[in-house]
Amino acid sequence: MNSDPVSDQAGLQALQGGRDSALDELIDRWQRPLLAFAWRYLQNQADAHDLVAETFVRLHQQRDRLRPDTNLSAWLFTTLSNLCHNHYRWRRRHPTVSLDGPIDGPDPTAYETVPSECPAPDVALEHDEACAAVRAAVDRLPHDLKSTLILHHYERLSYREIGAVVGCSERGVETRLYRARQRLREELAGFLRETANV
Repeated sequence: MNSDPVSDQAGLQALQGGRDSALDELIDRWQRPLLAFAWRYLQNQADAHDLVAETFVRLHQQRDRLRPDTNLSAWLFTTLSNLCHNHYRWRRRHPTVSLDGPIDGPDPTAYETVPSECPAPDVALEHDEACAAVRAAVDRLPHDLKSTLILHHYERLSYREIGAVVGCSERGVETRLYRARQRLREELAGFLRETANV
């Protein structure tokens, strides 16, 4: 992630000074990493877009309350992380049927006769199952471990940056990552045994 605290502070100060185009510049800089985080947290593209948009709405609404030296990356990720956590809890209490899922009926690409460069179906299936198992295991992590893991492994934030987002020391970040990895090992041990025996 290309975090530039000087540009962020200049953008925030311009936004606080009434230059609304500064918000567009901050959106251009931060939209992609925020979307990546939200998608990995929620596994739903529409929800990720909505919550990132809500994060920027809140930035605009609260611009005058922020100190000029605010660590904007930490503020954005903290706000988005909290929105994701609340939405995830709400979604678990109110399950719905996804409109993004596969539609019943024949697959129009099933009739293609051009050879594919994709891996063999059994290899692709094993890879998809492994990815799904990892995603499900990450999804079951508690919020503090899940956020820390996503920020570290996918967003490549430093321990100091993660600590600012999740509200703990660098040592605390290290501990959370250790606990998250331990939980994932335990959760995936059965899956790995099954695939080894196939």
